[in-house]
Amino acid sequence: MSSQSKHFLNDPETLVVDSLQGLCTLNPQLGLDKENKVVYVANQDRSKVALICGGGSGHEPSHAGFVGDGILTAAVCGSIFASPNPAQVRRAIDLTENDKGTVIIVKNYTGDILNFGLVREQYSAQHPQKADKVKFVIVGDDVAVGRTQGKIVGRRGLAGTCIVYKIAGALAKRGASLDEVHDTAQWVSSHVGTIGVGLEHCHVPGTAAPESHLGLDEIEIGMGIHNEPGHRRLSPVPPLNELLPQLVEFLTSTTDAERSFLPFKNDGSDRVVLLVNNLGGVSELELASIAGEARKALGAKGVKVERLISGTFMTSLNMPGFSITTLLLPASSESGKGTPDSSLLLSLLDEPAITPGWKWSSNSVPPETDKIPSGTKHEEAVTAVQDGVTIRAEDPKAFDAAVERACKALGEAEPEITRYDNIAGDGDCGLTLKAGAAAVLKDLKEGRITGEHVPKSVFAVAKVAEEQMGGTSGAIYSIFFSALALGLQAQHSQSQTITPEIWSSALSFALDKLYTYTRARPPSRTLVDPLAAFIETLASGKGSNTAEAVKAAADAALKTRDLEAKAGRSAYVEGDRLKQERIPDPGAWGVKVVLENLLQ
Repeated sequence: MSSQSKHFLNDPETLVVDSLQGLCTLNPQLGLDKENKVVYVANQDRSKVALICGGGSGHEPSHAGFVGDGILTAAVCGSIFASPNPAQVRRAIDLTENDKGTVIIVKNYTGDILNFGLVREQYSAQHPQKADKVKFVIVGDDVAVGRTQGKIVGRRGLAGTCIVYKIAGALAKRGASLDEVHDTAQWVSSHVGTIGVGLEHCHVPGTAAPESHLGLDEIEIGMGIHNEPGHRRLSPVPPLNELLPQLVEFLTSTTDAERSFLPFKNDGSDRVVLLVNNLGGVSELELASIAGEARKALGAKGVKVERLISGTFMTSLNMPGFSITTLLLPASSESGKGTPDSSLLLSLLDEPAITPGWKWSSNSVPPETDKIPSGTKHEEAVTAVQDGVTIRAEDPKAFDAAVERACKALGEAEPEITRYDNIAGDGDCGLTLKAGAAAVLKDLKEGRITGEHVPKSVFAVAKVAEEQMGGTSGAIYSIFFSALALGLQAQHSQSQTITPEIWSSALSFALDKLYTYTRARPPSRTLVDPLAAFIETLASGKGSNTAEAVKAAADAALKTRDLEAKAGRSAYVEGDRLKQERIPDPGAWGVKVVLENLLQ
């Protein structure tokens, strides 16, 4: 896998300033010192403590995205992955001069500490009466860096820094003293831990396109946010329900001499704030799944999650990866003696912040998976279909075997169908059909689909299409099979066993119903082509033994290779490409696979 090396920009040299100008357009409360790349609150309340942060760019929304009412007063931005220079930092201190004092919060990277620290010392030397008005907090929350490895430089600063920003910023907004803000920020910094994982390194705009650093089936745990190598690599890539427990172990372990940094008790009394952070290249779809699994993995360790916050907080440009951070909250017995109360910390996290970087959170304890409200169960909906009337297949066991055979064949055909759909559609047809087939097999195994009650079984297939497949194809299949179930039930006064004639009549009824919801008519380069060919051949009497009807469907599916797309996703694909590739419609091919294996 190679990282994404194309970017939207004017010029790599101006990207940071262009981005800061755009941020100020987005957030009118901000001002920008363009020359020094300092973003600051333009109308600062100078009766309150100011918070300054900064570092290299490329970690957006950190740091500038957190400047605004309720979090930071100013952010100093270096070039991509490069610390800002002392002149930039000094300008930020001048811009945020106030009556109460300033807290500087930086990640634990040598350049940031040296440049921000130098300015602090220079400022103190020039203004000795204000020497105690500028305080310093260094955040090093990366638990992937062991004590031996970080003996001199310490642990890297990661997304846990954003929790420090938020709590310290909210406290400053409330009017707390300089010492209160500094001490609370320092305490939070010492109680956050972060572990990250990446599928690949990121790409820095303006540099040569890189070679792939990780294999196609490999991930790296503990990768740094500047492409630094991680703690270890895993292959194959484990599913989330196996990966997240490993990451949680890094955070909660008290037996690892190298990496046990947080004082977890692991006795069921631990309480945390959980932050799930997108490192830049993870989709929102995946991130929500990661958040759920992280919550579950902590619960399995007996750790209570008091708040779950998920989003993009501290990136590594476009790195396809994520990190999880835990803030270990103090027990009630630990309050006092410099330890803040957990209710105070939670209220500071919950307090609204008018900044684009801080993401929405529920301000409540996240529910456990089994406590999430659910609607009507699949089984209840299926049971409602003519429970009192049993209409059997002529050979129930053969019916069950045919369904199993067709579903397995559809799963095996997924790569081929996906290849077709990558050209003729949006690439998901094979996976959608495979998911539907897997769910039908599950219902078959658990007795919800059976040849002993065919209409009920057909309606179960309709519910699977609706709930497990989704999209256009899911709706089409669900409408068709719902109508087919209705057509079969209409025959119950004539027979308690489904004959070929009943099947043919019910199939024609279902096709007519489907036509009321779609404009697709053969030849249309859609799944309707083979479906209609099969049903119409049966109805004509030519395919009484079904073999000819199956052949007609297969021929129709094959002919879609040379048809102009009139409906479906293929209608949006450039026509010449379809002609050149000469691939059949993926949905039509799926119908062919089902019929050939269902009725062999």
